[in-house]
Amino acid sequence: MYFNGSVFSLKLTLHSLDLPETSIYPAFIFGTTTYLAILVCNLTIIITIVLNRNLHKPMYMLLLNLPFNDIMGASTLFPQLLYSIWSQDRSISYPVCVLQGFCVHMYGSISYSTLTAMAFDRYTAICWPLRYHAIMTNDNLVRIITGMWLFNIIIMFVNFALLLPYTICQTQMTDLICYNPPLMKIVCENTQVNNIYGLFTLILYFVISISVVTFTYIHILITCVTKKQSDAKNKALQTCGTHLVVFLFLEFNTFFPLVAHRSEYVPAYLRRGLSICVFIFPPIVNPLIYGLKTKEIRQNIASCFKRRINSV
Repeated sequence: MYFNGSVFSLKLTLHSLDLPETSIYPAFIFGTTTYLAILVCNLTIIITIVLNRNLHKPMYMLLLNLPFNDIMGASTLFPQLLYSIWSQDRSISYPVCVLQGFCVHMYGSISYSTLTAMAFDRYTAICWPLRYHAIMTNDNLVRIITGMWLFNIIIMFVNFALLLPYTICQTQMTDLICYNPPLMKIVCENTQVNNIYGLFTLILYFVISISVVTFTYIHILITCVTKKQSDAKNKALQTCGTHLVVFLFLEFNTFFPLVAHRSEYVPAYLRRGLSICVFIFPPIVNPLIYGLKTKEIRQNIASCFKRRINSV
């Protein structure tokens, strides 16, 4: 048993990767390549939006949060994971584990908040085009982005602050990374308050995001049908279709691992695998989807490459 006084010097052991010696170097190379691909793809979107003034619009300023958040999410996983693969050392200090867990939950919550804000932006642009610039002013945009980050920081800070008073009973973690459910499994005492708060925040995020996205998409479809404008339909299909794919992908990748921790019928290996996938596939797929499907971003990326080639 480990008492609160020594908890900050406590070493935890994450679940084994079970890699044979012959797979260590290939796994390390694959992981490094994947991490670099995530950084390059997302940095390309960030640089493209920042450097092109014609992309300094509310839609793209909200979108800018997504690649930044994807880099944060991937950086939460990959450096520690790559070190573990190379050194075959799965130990992690308790404070670092808590910090990693905080960043993991921040990554998920910011993803939901960003996609929800983008759904509202598309709803305003398509359903209220004449009032769009009056609603989505620079001041309101700053309020939305700042409020989004502050709200999530406060929610997640409380989530992990509730863990600190507990006494740690064991050092063996049940998952490949640190986040709230496996951290609660190593404490001695009753974590009913944490479970209630965790379920409350989980339901809050899902209910708000799904309600807003459903509401906005229904009204966007109604607007497109009633106005019978082909350009409006094409705009809705292009921008909203891309957004919906990313949103549904996020729903699947985050909902299942969190619910799986509360079910005895889900195999542990499946839960662990999906908990890792959320830090790999969305950060790779999101910039590719937005880079290839969003016309203005695609054109600006292509123009940038052409200028580079011509200058050479």
